[in-house]
Amino acid sequence: MALKWSQLFSGTFLLILLLPLLSLGKEDKAKGEKHSSPFEFIEHLQGCHKGEEVKGLNELKKYLEKFGYLNYAHSKNQTHTKDDDFDDLLEAAMKTYQLNYHLKPTGTLDAQTVSKMMMSRCGCADIVNGTNYMGRSRKRHRSPPGSFRTVSHYAFFGGNPRWPASKYHLTYGFIPGTNPNAMSPVARAFDAWASATHFSFSRNVASADIKIGFHSRDHGDGNPFDGPSGILAHAWAPQDGRFHYDADERWSVGPAPVAGEFDLQTVALHEIGHLLGLGHSEVEGAIMWSAIAPGSTKGLHEDDIQGIRVLYNGIKLTIQAIVVYNYTYWQVYFILTELVSSVIT
Repeated sequence: MALKWSQLFSGTFLLILLLPLLSLGKEDKAKGEKHSSPFEFIEHLQGCHKGEEVKGLNELKKYLEKFGYLNYAHSKNQTHTKDDDFDDLLEAAMKTYQLNYHLKPTGTLDAQTVSKMMMSRCGCADIVNGTNYMGRSRKRHRSPPGSFRTVSHYAFFGGNPRWPASKYHLTYGFIPGTNPNAMSPVARAFDAWASATHFSFSRNVASADIKIGFHSRDHGDGNPFDGPSGILAHAWAPQDGRFHYDADERWSVGPAPVAGEFDLQTVALHEIGHLLGLGHSEVEGAIMWSAIAPGSTKGLHEDDIQGIRVLYNGIKLTIQAIVVYNYTYWQVYFILTELVSSVIT
């Protein structure tokens, strides 16, 4: 009997020692697993078009509603948002999405549209309260014969919210429990915006204008996250100051990109743009483009800088942009023309 108790004790003790190793193995395995995207359902709808009834189209309607493309509130049949009918409103929403993302406006779920819609992206809407700021921002300027024609693709939030002129220094802080490894990439993103605008930023733990945190699923702000490879982050227009990452994503801290992981600094650059007042841009190379692929990094684009400059009517920003991008005489002319126009309007 004594021998049996001794064996039982030894076995139990060994199991206790092994438990941390076993759990670590599960975590590593989970980290290496490929998670299905919350947007994966779209792939199964490829080829759908108006007039069809296909299971899963109600999920597509929810997707387009979330990002501002679809609203049945004024429809005669408000229950359509919950059904699987490919109706006129859904076709119109698809065409608007396709135009915003430089796709052929067929109104059908073709392969190119499916591929674009399945990309991981920012949770902020492209269209706010029915106003397509991405499309409306396409401003063309007159140009003299033989010179280039400039096109502005940046966008603002409705009402052009911005920080007051006296508030050019903003503080930021992280909510308690934030992984310290995440702080440096975010700080680098703030530094990048500071070097290209009239803003300056500093970290303030006690009281901050901008509060940054990592959250999972429903976290109480009315905009729940959806798990890995879907919505990566979201932020609010000035002067709200909230900036949330999805804690369920696989994040890399850079500076080099990591395959299968999303770059914290790149996503921070994008969300800070929202915090300063920029909406989503139509320029795929701009940081304010809504989507990003894992294993990739991006920096600020001329379109992003122009957007901030026009929003804040900053002559100082204009001079910075001219120096940084070595603009020609005619480019300077168009910049100043746009500034004067924005002040008048």
